[in-house]
Amino acid sequence: MKIVPWLRIISTHLQKDVRTEWRSRQCINSMLFYSLLVIVIFSVIIDRISQSALEVAGGAWCIATMFSSLIALNQTWAREIDSNIYDALRMTPTDATAVFTAKALMNFLMISLVQIILVPLFIVFLNLRPLGNIWLLLITIPAGTWALVAIGTFCATLSVFSRNRDLILPLILFPIFLPMLLAMVLSIKSALTGDGSDPRHLWIIILLADDVLFTAVSFFLFETVFNAE
Repeated sequence: MKIVPWLRIISTHLQKDVRTEWRSRQCINSMLFYSLLVIVIFSVIIDRISQSALEVAGGAWCIATMFSSLIALNQTWAREIDSNIYDALRMTPTDATAVFTAKALMNFLMISLVQIILVPLFIVFLNLRPLGNIWLLLITIPAGTWALVAIGTFCATLSVFSRNRDLILPLILFPIFLPMLLAMVLSIKSALTGDGSDPRHLWIIILLADDVLFTAVSFFLFETVFNAE
């Protein structure tokens, strides 16, 4: 695999997806609305159960991220299929791993953009006053998000020709991502609360290891799934 042509393919696909999304903004707007709805619901629940916001903030953040990401992941190949481009992509001598990387990066960018916009809203609605080292979140959240995106993009391709792909995707994705979700929730919780008894560095190491594992597995299997009939 030659690096320069590989990067050029990634850049071409990524620029195309970014331009398409910028024109419609349909996916990003839906993700923002869905994430905000989850945060509002959690803020109401926290007030009713009188639970510390720092204790449940990690769960609220991860659930908002996970469910809103389904919108982006379900749209991974939607435009290509609607425009009959998907089959054309499979017939071209394009490196499948470059296509996967471009799609995964696009999903990662959209989810990260939603997360950045939601940070101040999250702090206001949940009235958060972090007590721990919040800089750890700059590692935890991107690491957990990439794990979700890597396996999610692969699962989206796996279910692309399913008649009920909007339903099939979460059924495949959530059981696989559940251990990483737990690690992400506990890592965010320990970073916010400053709980020294919680091995937050261990959770971060687990997330980074999962990033490597899921990316490697997706690279290895993607071409087979991408070209499957």
